[in-house]
Amino acid sequence: MKTIELKTNIMCGACVAKVTPSLNEAVGEANWKVDTQNPEKILTVTTDDLDTTDVIEAVQKAGYKAEALAKKELL
Repeated sequence: MKTIELKTNIMCGACVAKVTPSLNEAVGEANWKVDTQNPEKILTVTTDDLDTTDVIEAVQKAGYKAEALAKKELL
């Protein structure tokens, strides 16, 4: 199982409700969550067989944006 984290523009509970059908269909009901308290509105998905592109398409299908997080360099 792998974890995919994406930056989104899913801002609030109503936004989460709007993307729920699309994400439930794509990744399964218990396999995703959005941290709307995080400034980058992080969507976290756990999956065995989907890749980042599949998850981005599911978010876009609901009318929102998602993109890969920028890699942070370790000092």
